[in-house]
Amino acid sequence: MTILYTLFTILIVITCILLILIVLVQNPKGGGLSSAFGGGNQIMGARKTSDFLEKATWVLAILLVVLSLSSTFAIPKSGESGEQESIQDARPESNEEDIFENLDIQEEIEN
Repeated sequence: MTILYTLFTILIVITCILLILIVLVQNPKGGGLSSAFGGGNQIMGARKTSDFLEKATWVLAILLVVLSLSSTFAIPKSGESGEQESIQDARPESNEEDIFENLDIQEEIEN
């Protein structure tokens, strides 16, 4: 694997963990972290907290999509690694004619 591919993988995992944490902090019915700060007269009141959590969710979701799409360019190609050659070496060397050589269809039908 290339270093760039490993870097993208680590960034995607970190983004996923942060996105999970941000979503779990939110409560769709107004509970969550925004209700812990209490009244609406505070500078960083409930409304500001929910705005921040919503924006953070969108930013992390977009970042996850961008990283996922960008990681496709960092995936090692088949010519760069020895995987393709090892797959071809593992194939048995047999002809299709050899497979059907010992097969007698007429005898199978009669039995």
